[in-house]
Amino acid sequence: MGRGDLSDAEWERLRPFLPVSNGRCSRWRDHRQVIDGILHRVRTGVQWRDLPERFGPWKTVYERHRLWSGDGTWERLLQQVQAEADAAGEIDWDISVDSTIVRAHQHAAGVGAGARVKGGPTGRTPGRDAVAKPRCPPGGGGAGGEGLGRSRGGFTTKLHLSADGRCRPLSLVVTPGQRADCTQFKAVLEKIRVPRIGPGRPRKKPESLAADKAYSNRPCREYLRQRGIRHTIPEKTDSQAARLRKGSRGGLPPGFDEERYKKRNTIERAINRLKNARAVATRYDKRGYVYLGTATAAALTIWLRT
Repeated sequence: MGRGDLSDAEWERLRPFLPVSNGRCSRWRDHRQVIDGILHRVRTGVQWRDLPERFGPWKTVYERHRLWSGDGTWERLLQQVQAEADAAGEIDWDISVDSTIVRAHQHAAGVGAGARVKGGPTGRTPGRDAVAKPRCPPGGGGAGGEGLGRSRGGFTTKLHLSADGRCRPLSLVVTPGQRADCTQFKAVLEKIRVPRIGPGRPRKKPESLAADKAYSNRPCREYLRQRGIRHTIPEKTDSQAARLRKGSRGGLPPGFDEERYKKRNTIERAINRLKNARAVATRYDKRGYVYLGTATAAALTIWLRT
């Protein structure tokens, strides 16, 4: 067992939820060996071709990761681990929301030249091993830009996420780096889905939410009021000035709990944990949905090991 590999206990938690067949009348290679290879790459950021031989053929490891990123397997595994934690009462539902900028490596930036997409700029058709499911599922960056945005510093990606009170990611969304945080607020919250162990609907509603001024606008606050979610979001200075200029017509200031807002650092610590994985801190994946799978696999290890 190498550093970063799944322990026996972690493997037993994942094994019941892994797919059995690859859809072509044959069984998969050893899942544990392949997952260890994927986690090694997520943790170190090494090129797929440079994976140690003990993980088996590098292409098998890469294709498994690509397929599971496209068909939602990584997300389902994360939800199952979250469901176990929720059943044990180990999730703190006072959540926080934020985003982080990720610099895209030059190998990820050349999507038009490197990623073979049917009908894309290269005019190439994917081979028989291509992902049969939609290549850009919700939260994967969209079909056009692959979650890549151009700025003065080069290509960047933005990772939007929510985290529970114990600094563990609950949901993840990938967009281009220039996308405003507030535009993805609803998408991040609606991706929170923790299944029940046994009968019952998945839990989707937190007890309370904290966010910074980037989410201080009317659509975000109205959405939270409609869902009945208590929230602590500071008011922007210009919004406060505009409200005061209107006098009594400006209405009352939004509620703000300073003590609750102090706990918002949990999302910053969750981002730091995610970025301990080098393949998350720097984007090497060309496709948006594959990078989302990389970030989800990193979040899965956080839940397994905390």
